[in-house]
Amino acid sequence: TALPLDPLRIRAAFPAFDEPTLRDRAFFENAGGSYPCRQFIEKLTDFYLENKVQPYYPYPASIRAGEMMDESYLRMAAYLNVRPEEIHFGPSTTQNVYVLANAMRPMWEDGDEIVVSCQDHEANAGAWRRLGERGIRVREWHVNRETGMLETEDLDNLLNDRTRMVAFPHCSNVIGYFNPVQKISEKAKKVGAVVAVDGVAAAPHGFPDLSTLGADIYMFSLYKTYGPHLGLMYVKQALIEKMENQSHFFKKGITRNMITPAGPDHAQIGAASGITDYFDTVYDHHFKGAVPAHKKNTALAVLFREREQKLLSPLMDFLRSRDDVKIIGPDQSDHRAPTISILPVKRTLDDVYAKLVDHKLMLGKGDFYAVRPLMDMAIAHPPGVIRISFLHYNTEEEIAQLIKGLKEAL
Repeated sequence: TALPLDPLRIRAAFPAFDEPTLRDRAFFENAGGSYPCRQFIEKLTDFYLENKVQPYYPYPASIRAGEMMDESYLRMAAYLNVRPEEIHFGPSTTQNVYVLANAMRPMWEDGDEIVVSCQDHEANAGAWRRLGERGIRVREWHVNRETGMLETEDLDNLLNDRTRMVAFPHCSNVIGYFNPVQKISEKAKKVGAVVAVDGVAAAPHGFPDLSTLGADIYMFSLYKTYGPHLGLMYVKQALIEKMENQSHFFKKGITRNMITPAGPDHAQIGAASGITDYFDTVYDHHFKGAVPAHKKNTALAVLFREREQKLLSPLMDFLRSRDDVKIIGPDQSDHRAPTISILPVKRTLDDVYAKLVDHKLMLGKGDFYAVRPLMDMAIAHPPGVIRISFLHYNTEEEIAQLIKGLKEAL
């Protein structure tokens, strides 16, 4: 049993909506970073006040610090439906990929191949491509020039018996379309390739059930899912055991350390479970019945998706009705995130963007480190595109404010 999403209750969990300096400004740059939830903020504050010591020593403040960190591993794993030892926190997704690329290179021989998509944010592209300088052949999976989509048929021509990995995004941060991860994973697994998925632009719209997705590696950024500036990565335990240790020599075999060589930010890890506290609170209000965390996750993903689709529909209708703006990527609401990139047709991008900001709209412009899809689509960067991105905590009133601003700016 589910209730429709309650916007007032949702927004009450985000202090930013009560912040006087942000009042009347509609936030549409969520793909660059979401507002943090109250539960995370309170845990982070408490950690700094009470437990900012080295964790895992046998005195109370240190014991509690370690318990908070362990709780974050456990509860994130439960929501994502994987084992706690397969969850890793690093400084950012970009750095996590860099470490993984170095850890995995010794697994492969000179002349082995990896497929890297051209729809990626550079976080899931640059470090993999640098392996081309170290004996690995990098094969590029280009996007459709008109739609920005990754065509699964094109992947068939890139795979062979020397393919060792396929890296692609769950959702592009400028195209906004959800890729069929399971279908792509099945194709890659047929040739024995590892599947590495960048979930940074997808996870804010509902955490995936990683036990069913087919990915060996899945990464996203917690600062885009209501929490700290950390990158979370899931890596199958059996895969980590094949990697070269990237930490201190005495950490070899301790898989939690092997691919997170820098000392972790104890406070941020300890507070990361505040995200799951928020999810629990939302679930308890909108649903009846006690269920495991991964089932809560599935239910919440549907709830968030329905809300976002309700907000997305009038915006897409408006954009499709105009002859003075171009939507980048598919112009339908199905299978897309509420991340919409646009190009003005009759006015300069900078002029339109400036007028949108004047209407108290907070949104982004540029390439958003998604340089390769823009190159494939022959979109100049700079200036790039104007990006509109929102989440389940946005409101109908903010969408109306956005449409009004777009009418006047265009």
